[in-house]
Amino acid sequence: MNHGPGIDVRPHATGCRLRAEGLSVGYDERTVIADLDIAIPGAQITSIIGPNGCGKSTLLRALSRLLPPRAGTVYLDDEDINRMRPKTVARTLGLLPQNPIAPEGLTVADLVIRGRHPHQRWYQQATAADEAAVARALEQTETADLADRTIDALSGGQRQRVWIALTLAQETDLLLLDEPTTYLDLAHSVEILDLVQTLRTEHGKTVVMVLHDLNLAARYSDSLFVMREGQIMAHGRPGDVITSELLEDAFGLQAHVMEDPIAGGPMIIPLGARHAPVRS
Repeated sequence: MNHGPGIDVRPHATGCRLRAEGLSVGYDERTVIADLDIAIPGAQITSIIGPNGCGKSTLLRALSRLLPPRAGTVYLDDEDINRMRPKTVARTLGLLPQNPIAPEGLTVADLVIRGRHPHQRWYQQATAADEAAVARALEQTETADLADRTIDALSGGQRQRVWIALTLAQETDLLLLDEPTTYLDLAHSVEILDLVQTLRTEHGKTVVMVLHDLNLAARYSDSLFVMREGQIMAHGRPGDVITSELLEDAFGLQAHVMEDPIAGGPMIIPLGARHAPVRS
């Protein structure tokens, strides 16, 4: 399948912090991803997109060592991540999983301070640096006013921002975010992605996101990986990757792709049955 000039579906390892080679992972008897290669560019925002069930979240879990590979290797800074000490990984890589669960009755402040555990010894109380990191994370996610409330008393959108605060309090320079805008309305989704962009531009962080909103992925990402049936079918800059042909091949979506009048990248206009061209 050809998606046009300038698109290279092969990932490149140059300048990457995180990569996988020959990766195969799955659950029980089912293999979700088989013999996949991927290299995540450093100091960029990379989004993984694809239809439901294509393996996006499974890939993120494998890249973060939550899901051990059946074959192949995941490398963090050129070291096999599954041979590294857990605390070493946690000081480098922060993960926001899908649908995280907090213990009942836990307050927001008590949850977010847990992001500091990789930086503490088992006998150590929270330090001034820990408290400052938590305060910054709460401020960045606009959740400081929720600090004394329990997690189970929050709305879905508030909980999502608190979980993002936990990830930020970890203060890693590599972030893996699985649907960071889940439960958020459009205004808060844009605020969170603006924050992600600031983390990249002002602090040099490497961010990998799984996103379902294709227009937000195109606007906020430096590069995209498009998945289908456990494989990467395209990779590159959003303006090179997002085409009407790819959207139909990957998602079964008929759409018009035009230039985003604000950001200048691609903008997707879905075509429903009423507006889709008649096939001969």
